[in-house]
Amino acid sequence: MSNLAVKTTLGLTNLTVLLAVALFAPAWTLRFWQAWLYLFLFVSSASAITIYLWKRDRALLSRRVSAGPIAEKSRTQKIIQLFASLAFLAILVVPSFDRRLSWSHVPLWLVLTGDLLVVLGFYIVFRVFCVNTFTAATVEVAEEQTVISTGPYAFVRHPMYSGALIMLVGTPLALASWWGLVPFGFMIAIIVIRLLDEEKLLFATLPGYAEYAATVKYHLLPPVW
Repeated sequence: MSNLAVKTTLGLTNLTVLLAVALFAPAWTLRFWQAWLYLFLFVSSASAITIYLWKRDRALLSRRVSAGPIAEKSRTQKIIQLFASLAFLAILVVPSFDRRLSWSHVPLWLVLTGDLLVVLGFYIVFRVFCVNTFTAATVEVAEEQTVISTGPYAFVRHPMYSGALIMLVGTPLALASWWGLVPFGFMIAIIVIRLLDEEKLLFATLPGYAEYAATVKYHLLPPVW
């Protein structure tokens, strides 16, 4: 088995275990059908995208397996990613406690809407991967990188973050928790800070990015911002 295959397999396995622990341990029960459905959709979507990249774009897959605070190059992004990791964990853990303590009462239709948002978010990320092989998990500019202006990039400058936010706002709803939206609010702020810091690098080092930004005005969500 190649080194990339090992890293990819371990990454998916560790992610699945982390999700399962975060979803069920605080709830102190396995009788949490919303969490089971969410876990299935999340892992299935992530696995499907991984299989696609393994078959079609292993260079991008290699860029994606190194993620998290340690993998970042700049100190600022290390700190940002640390807070992003904590916020993501909170988005899972708070609904789990919510299930245990019965804080929220979310209707079934909204739970299923949350699940649809999770899948939609993953689909948008998938579309980004289809058109941009340089979407590394860390903030950096590759030597041969070029500006992408097709697909989702024709509408917003950072569609992968848009997809991630859609998936993340769907998460607490899918887990039947109103309180889970609180850490999601923090995640919005963290992603905006990461995005703005990343744009400084893109404007400074990626040829053609300034012209692209002048054409595509919106960062995340037209016509809001």
